[in-house]
Amino acid sequence: MVEHQDTTRAAYDGVVELYASMFSNRLETHPFSRNMIGTFAELVRETGNLRAADVGCGPGHLTSMLHELGLEAFGLDLSPGMVDHARRAHPALRFDEARMEALPVEDGTLGGVLAHYSMIHTPPGELPALLDEQVRVLAPGGLLLVSFFATDGPEPVRFDHKVAPAYSWPVDRFADVLAGAGLVTFARLLHDPASERGFLDAHLLARLG
Repeated sequence: MVEHQDTTRAAYDGVVELYASMFSNRLETHPFSRNMIGTFAELVRETGNLRAADVGCGPGHLTSMLHELGLEAFGLDLSPGMVDHARRAHPALRFDEARMEALPVEDGTLGGVLAHYSMIHTPPGELPALLDEQVRVLAPGGLLLVSFFATDGPEPVRFDHKVAPAYSWPVDRFADVLAGAGLVTFARLLHDPASERGFLDAHLLARLG
Protein backbone atom coordinates (compact mmCIF):
# COMPACT_ATOMS: atom_id res chain seq x y z
CA MET A 1 0.00 0.00 0.00
CA VAL A 2 2.79 2.42 0.86
CA GLU A 3 4.45 2.18 -2.56
CA HIS A 4 1.43 3.21 -4.63
CA GLN A 5 0.55 5.93 -2.13
CA ASP A 6 4.06 7.38 -2.32
CA THR A 7 3.72 7.48 -6.11
CA THR A 8 0.30 9.13 -5.91
CA ARG A 9 1.42 11.69 -3.34
CA ALA A 10 4.44 12.71 -5.41
CA ALA A 11 2.31 12.97 -8.55
CA TYR A 12 -0.24 15.28 -6.92
CA ASP A 13 2.46 17.36 -5.25
CA GLY A 14 3.75 18.05 -8.75
CA VAL A 15 0.48 19.44 -10.13
CA VAL A 16 -0.93 21.43 -7.22
CA GLU A 17 -1.39 24.80 -8.91
CA LEU A 18 -2.61 23.34 -12.21
CA TYR A 19 -5.04 21.01 -10.46
CA ALA A 20 -6.36 23.80 -8.25
CA SER A 21 -6.93 26.08 -11.24
CA MET A 22 -8.86 23.36 -13.06
CA PHE A 23 -11.28 22.78 -10.17
CA SER A 24 -11.57 26.23 -8.66
CA ASN A 25 -15.16 26.58 -9.95
CA ARG A 26 -16.32 24.13 -7.27
CA LEU A 27 -18.39 22.06 -9.70
CA GLU A 28 -20.22 24.96 -11.36
CA THR A 29 -19.83 23.04 -14.63
CA HIS A 30 -20.60 19.62 -13.07
CA PRO A 31 -24.30 19.70 -12.13
CA PHE A 32 -24.61 15.99 -11.31
CA SER A 33 -21.72 16.03 -8.85
CA ARG A 34 -22.84 19.36 -7.39
CA ASN A 35 -26.35 18.13 -6.71
CA MET A 36 -25.23 14.83 -5.23
CA ILE A 37 -22.99 16.73 -2.83
CA GLY A 38 -25.88 19.02 -1.98
CA THR A 39 -28.08 16.01 -1.22
CA PHE A 40 -25.31 14.47 0.87
CA ALA A 41 -24.95 17.67 2.91
CA GLU A 42 -28.71 17.93 3.46
CA LEU A 43 -28.92 14.35 4.71
CA VAL A 44 -25.91 14.80 6.99
CA ARG A 45 -27.58 17.88 8.50
CA GLU A 46 -30.68 15.78 9.15
CA THR A 47 -28.64 13.36 11.29
CA GLY A 48 -27.88 16.22 13.69
CA ASN A 49 -24.15 15.46 13.49
CA LEU A 50 -22.64 18.17 11.32
CA ARG A 51 -19.02 16.97 11.44
CA ALA A 52 -17.89 15.85 8.00
CA ALA A 53 -14.54 14.89 6.50
CA ASP A 54 -13.59 15.56 2.89
CA VAL A 55 -11.10 12.73 2.40
CA GLY A 56 -8.74 13.29 -0.49
CA CYS A 57 -9.70 16.96 -0.36
CA GLY A 58 -7.09 18.20 -2.84
CA PRO A 59 -7.03 22.01 -2.94
CA GLY A 60 -9.99 22.25 -0.56
CA HIS A 61 -12.66 23.48 -2.95
CA LEU A 62 -15.23 20.88 -1.90
CA THR A 63 -14.40 21.23 1.80
CA SER A 64 -15.34 24.88 1.40
CA MET A 65 -18.51 23.90 -0.44
CA LEU A 66 -19.54 21.55 2.38
CA HIS A 67 -18.89 24.34 4.89
CA GLU A 68 -21.15 26.69 2.92
CA LEU A 69 -23.80 23.96 2.91
CA GLY A 70 -23.89 24.04 6.69
CA LEU A 71 -21.49 21.28 7.70
CA GLU A 72 -18.56 21.43 10.12
CA ALA A 73 -16.28 20.26 7.35
CA PHE A 74 -12.55 19.64 7.37
CA GLY A 75 -10.24 18.30 4.70
CA LEU A 76 -7.69 15.48 4.71
CA ASP A 77 -5.26 14.66 1.92
CA LEU A 78 -2.23 12.50 1.24
CA SER A 79 -0.41 15.30 -0.58
CA PRO A 80 1.31 17.92 1.61
CA GLY A 81 1.34 20.26 -1.38
CA MET A 82 -2.43 20.04 -1.69
CA VAL A 83 -2.89 20.55 2.04
CA ASP A 84 -0.67 23.63 1.98
CA HIS A 85 -2.64 25.09 -0.94
CA ALA A 86 -5.96 24.35 0.78
CA ARG A 87 -4.85 26.08 3.97
CA ARG A 88 -3.82 29.17 2.03
CA ALA A 89 -6.97 29.21 -0.10
CA HIS A 90 -9.37 28.57 2.80
CA PRO A 91 -7.67 29.83 5.98
CA ALA A 92 -10.82 29.56 8.10
CA LEU A 93 -11.06 25.79 7.58
CA ARG A 94 -9.02 22.89 8.91
CA PHE A 95 -6.84 20.81 6.60
CA ASP A 96 -4.46 18.03 7.60
CA GLU A 97 -2.15 15.61 5.83
CA ALA A 98 -3.41 12.04 6.27
CA ARG A 99 -3.65 8.65 4.60
CA MET A 100 -7.17 7.42 3.94
CA GLU A 101 -6.52 4.11 5.67
CA ALA A 102 -5.34 5.89 8.85
CA LEU A 103 -7.54 8.93 9.44
CA PRO A 104 -6.71 11.21 12.40
CA VAL A 105 -10.32 11.08 13.57
CA GLU A 106 -11.88 9.53 16.67
CA ASP A 107 -14.09 6.43 16.35
CA GLY A 108 -17.75 7.04 15.52
CA THR A 109 -17.63 10.83 15.54
CA LEU A 110 -18.56 11.94 12.01
CA GLY A 111 -21.93 12.54 10.46
CA GLY A 112 -20.50 12.23 6.97
CA VAL A 113 -17.51 11.38 4.80
CA LEU A 114 -17.09 12.70 1.28
CA ALA A 115 -14.76 10.75 -1.04
CA HIS A 116 -14.93 12.63 -4.34
CA TYR A 117 -12.83 10.60 -6.81
CA SER A 118 -10.29 10.12 -4.02
CA MET A 119 -10.50 6.31 -3.86
CA ILE A 120 -9.79 5.84 -7.57
CA HIS A 121 -6.05 5.33 -7.09
CA THR A 122 -6.52 2.51 -4.57
CA PRO A 123 -5.83 -0.99 -5.95
CA PRO A 124 -9.00 -3.11 -5.77
CA GLY A 125 -7.56 -5.51 -3.22
CA GLU A 126 -6.91 -2.65 -0.80
CA LEU A 127 -10.31 -0.96 -1.10
CA PRO A 128 -12.06 -3.01 1.64
CA ALA A 129 -9.52 -1.91 4.25
CA LEU A 130 -9.89 1.69 3.10
CA LEU A 131 -13.67 1.53 3.51
CA ASP A 132 -13.33 -0.09 6.93
CA GLU A 133 -11.50 3.06 8.03
CA GLN A 134 -14.30 5.30 6.78
CA VAL A 135 -16.78 3.15 8.70
CA ARG A 136 -14.65 3.42 11.84
CA VAL A 137 -14.96 7.21 11.94
CA LEU A 138 -18.66 7.40 11.05
CA ALA A 139 -21.31 7.61 13.73
CA PRO A 140 -24.26 5.18 13.47
CA GLY A 141 -26.46 6.47 10.66
CA GLY A 142 -23.56 8.46 9.20
CA LEU A 143 -23.28 8.92 5.46
CA LEU A 144 -20.62 8.25 2.85
CA LEU A 145 -20.75 9.77 -0.63
CA VAL A 146 -18.18 8.18 -2.91
CA SER A 147 -17.63 9.18 -6.55
CA PHE A 148 -15.58 7.19 -9.03
CA PHE A 149 -15.23 6.16 -12.67
CA ALA A 150 -17.52 3.31 -13.68
CA THR A 151 -17.10 0.54 -16.22
CA ASP A 152 -19.62 -1.88 -17.73
CA GLY A 153 -17.27 -4.85 -17.42
CA PRO A 154 -17.32 -7.42 -14.60
CA GLU A 155 -14.00 -6.38 -13.06
CA PRO A 156 -12.23 -3.15 -12.05
CA VAL A 157 -10.08 -1.74 -14.85
CA ARG A 158 -6.71 -0.07 -14.32
CA PHE A 159 -6.13 2.97 -16.53
CA ASP A 160 -3.66 5.81 -16.96
CA HIS A 161 -5.19 8.74 -15.12
CA LYS A 162 -3.60 12.10 -15.98
CA VAL A 163 -2.02 12.35 -12.52
CA ALA A 164 -1.48 8.78 -11.27
CA PRO A 165 -2.65 5.26 -12.18
CA ALA A 166 -6.31 4.73 -11.31
CA TYR A 167 -9.12 2.18 -11.45
CA SER A 168 -12.66 2.22 -12.79
CA TRP A 169 -15.24 -0.03 -11.15
CA PRO A 170 -18.47 -1.86 -12.05
CA VAL A 171 -21.06 -0.01 -9.97
CA ASP A 172 -22.67 -3.13 -8.51
CA ARG A 173 -19.25 -4.48 -7.57
CA PHE A 174 -18.35 -1.25 -5.75
CA ALA A 175 -21.71 -1.32 -3.95
CA ASP A 176 -20.95 -4.88 -2.85
CA VAL A 177 -17.65 -3.76 -1.35
CA LEU A 178 -19.51 -1.00 0.50
CA ALA A 179 -21.96 -3.58 1.83
CA GLY A 180 -19.07 -5.73 3.02
CA ALA A 181 -17.90 -2.78 5.12
CA GLY A 182 -21.35 -2.37 6.69
CA LEU A 183 -22.59 0.46 4.46
CA VAL A 184 -26.01 0.31 2.83
CA THR A 185 -26.17 2.02 -0.56
CA PHE A 186 -29.54 3.76 -0.89
CA ALA A 187 -28.93 6.10 -3.84
CA ARG A 188 -26.81 5.93 -6.96
CA LEU A 189 -26.27 8.22 -9.93
CA LEU A 190 -24.58 7.06 -13.12
CA HIS A 191 -24.02 9.45 -15.99
CA ASP A 192 -21.93 10.05 -19.09
CA PRO A 193 -19.47 12.92 -18.61
CA ALA A 194 -18.75 12.98 -22.36
CA SER A 195 -15.10 12.38 -21.56
CA GLU A 196 -12.48 10.80 -23.75
CA ARG A 197 -11.81 8.02 -21.24
CA GLY A 198 -14.92 6.06 -22.17
CA PHE A 199 -15.95 5.62 -18.53
CA LEU A 200 -19.13 6.74 -16.85
CA ASP A 201 -19.15 8.87 -13.69
CA ALA A 202 -20.69 7.12 -10.70
CA HIS A 203 -21.84 8.44 -7.33
CA LEU A 204 -22.96 6.12 -4.53
CA LEU A 205 -24.61 7.43 -1.37
CA ALA A 206 -24.49 4.97 1.51
CA ARG A 207 -25.45 4.93 5.17
CA LEU A 208 -23.85 3.15 8.10
CA GLY A 209 -26.44 0.87 9.65
